[in-house]
Amino acid sequence: MPPVSRSQCREWALQVLYQAEFSGRSGEDEVRRFWGYFRPGSAVPAYLEDLVTGCHAHRQELDTLIARYSEHWRLERMAAVDRNLLRLGVYELLHHPDIPPKVVINEAVELAKRFGTEESGAFINGLLDRIREALGREA
Repeated sequence: MPPVSRSQCREWALQVLYQAEFSGRSGEDEVRRFWGYFRPGSAVPAYLEDLVTGCHAHRQELDTLIARYSEHWRLERMAAVDRNLLRLGVYELLHHPDIPPKVVINEAVELAKRFGTEESGAFINGLLDRIREALGREA
């Protein structure tokens, strides 16, 4: 199988995290189920596995940051797509300093436009940028 892009891994990770949230299973279990269904017999891409397992392992830390910087929004009231996109974005901002924050935010906004509501793109952009700034990461 040809190498897959980080962009594609982000999209798949969003789908896996969304599925895991509703199934009640761990991200690690869901990524294998997801991949086995769509790509049986091939290895899970390393970046996809990193995103899913990282978001699962650091979920409390990610949710705490998201809750701290979201004004007038409780995490549980956010749309599930937005909530999981924010977790992905914050995970990358915290644990992948090699990826420019602008790329992380732009990718999350594009996914929000594709999978979220009409307002999701602006919401994701504003909140991730606020968190980026609080983390001291240059745009």
